[in-house]
Amino acid sequence: MRRAYISLQKKLHPDTLYFLGDLFDGGREWKTAHGNSEDPAWANGQRPSAEKKMVDTWGKRYGEDYWLQEYNRFGRIFYGHWNVAGATAGAWQRGRKVISSLPGNHDLGFGAAIKLPIRNRFETYFGEGNRVDVIGNHTFVSVDAVSLSAEGDSVDTKAITAPSDAFLAAIQAAKRKAVAREIRFQNGMSEGTSNAHKVEELEKADFTSQKEKHHEEVAHTPDLPTILLTHVPLYRPPGTPCGPKREKYPPIPLPEGQTTPVIPDDRNALSIAKGWQYQNVLGDQDSISLIKKIGNVRHVFSGDDHDYCEVFHDDQKENVKEITVKSMSWAMGVRKPGFLLLSLWNPLDADGLPLQVTKDPRASMQTHLCLLPDQIGILIRYGVLVFITITTLIVRAMLMPRLNLTPFSASSDPYAASKQEDSFLPTQRNYSSRLPGSSTSSTSSNNSANMRGATSRARAGSSPANGYGYQGGQPQNGYGRPLSEAGTYSVKGMSQFEKELAERYEGDSGDKRRREVRQETVVQRIFREAWQSVWRTTWVVVVVFLYLCRYN
Repeated sequence: MRRAYISLQKKLHPDTLYFLGDLFDGGREWKTAHGNSEDPAWANGQRPSAEKKMVDTWGKRYGEDYWLQEYNRFGRIFYGHWNVAGATAGAWQRGRKVISSLPGNHDLGFGAAIKLPIRNRFETYFGEGNRVDVIGNHTFVSVDAVSLSAEGDSVDTKAITAPSDAFLAAIQAAKRKAVAREIRFQNGMSEGTSNAHKVEELEKADFTSQKEKHHEEVAHTPDLPTILLTHVPLYRPPGTPCGPKREKYPPIPLPEGQTTPVIPDDRNALSIAKGWQYQNVLGDQDSISLIKKIGNVRHVFSGDDHDYCEVFHDDQKENVKEITVKSMSWAMGVRKPGFLLLSLWNPLDADGLPLQVTKDPRASMQTHLCLLPDQIGILIRYGVLVFITITTLIVRAMLMPRLNLTPFSASSDPYAASKQEDSFLPTQRNYSSRLPGSSTSSTSSNNSANMRGATSRARAGSSPANGYGYQGGQPQNGYGRPLSEAGTYSVKGMSQFEKELAERYEGDSGDKRRREVRQETVVQRIFREAWQSVWRTTWVVVVVFLYLCRYN
């Protein structure tokens, strides 16, 4: 998410960024430092059975400190990289804004189950969920729909719904005030104070209340196109299709000759359902009331569902278009996360009237779904590449002794460096050069042949030849040292390693032992080569990957 967000800033550099709720996963369960955040008595038994077993654990492990850690993590990702491409805003903008005050059901809960201490904590750090902003000559109205949905429940919810009710009761005046401030700003005028800061002659002074003038000015302020932001989508009949951009379930194929979407289309539609601490859509009457109270709503943007959904509502909701914005996190059940780019164009004159008059109420805005990479697909490709890499290294290690390939690993076998196939087995030539009395390789080679002949004759009881004699009734090798009855060397001054080799490679079952030892040595070399190749490749890849994660 951090890398995607940095790319978003560098490539698009938006003037304003809105979050549509669910900033945390379990914020509604993380206890506060002050106030009672336990479940109310009436909620006993309403939690799903899977959650009941974990509530006590959540209460012990997740509290105020954990919430603050998650808040800092959120800030490091989104606030810390907000100006990575510069802090300059676009034309006619007061400045660049990050607005993350709209809560979701994972931040507060839903309806009557919302706990006031948890909501107070959220608003203390992120701001009030209900607010009005004028951006791009459009009025954005954010509504805390999860709290508003508590109306109509059988328990007392006045404390939960009071802020949203008060906000909607004064929404028209709040919209006009916000638009009036924006127009004054664009005209280079002051923000509007109760008394002008100027010096006047007493006879010429105007004692008319500046506040009254300001109220009169606000009353005649035109209404800009309004955009509603809510975490919970508005109500729509069950089976209302979400369109072809929905990732999980595309629409039902149209029958031959039909041009309109198939209705109902339950797979492609939002599920109309609710449960503990969630509700997929607002109630029908709540949705109608929300549109009517705000007024002049041209577009609705919502969250909650994680996937994209685009619908046109009915006449009761003024045929408004709503887009449920896709989740930016691939962990939310979507292969391709994304976000929505909203472009606004509504030039105004000095009085706040639009310079372009069109019949389409949505002509001043355009939306575009921006998809992020398929993160799960990337991880799958990583896994395939890791498998191919390891397989290749193992196959190379297995072919190394056959094809005389240069080993990657440093062998501990003194004979592993030999390029001959028989080098897996020590020969007299290999270690006789290290025996006392040996001088040149040619001498060692001759001695090797003589020693093999002497060994055979000793076993058969034949007479010595080629310079080998008997001293004290025992056969002698080319160095004048005795051979044992079994044909193994008993050389005074040989190292323990050389003695063990001589004992293993000579004797009655020498050929069989050679095959066994050779097979064992090959396996050991293959294992050592494969392990060290994989390890060296792994740490290089990990270092490069961490570098890319840190600086990209």
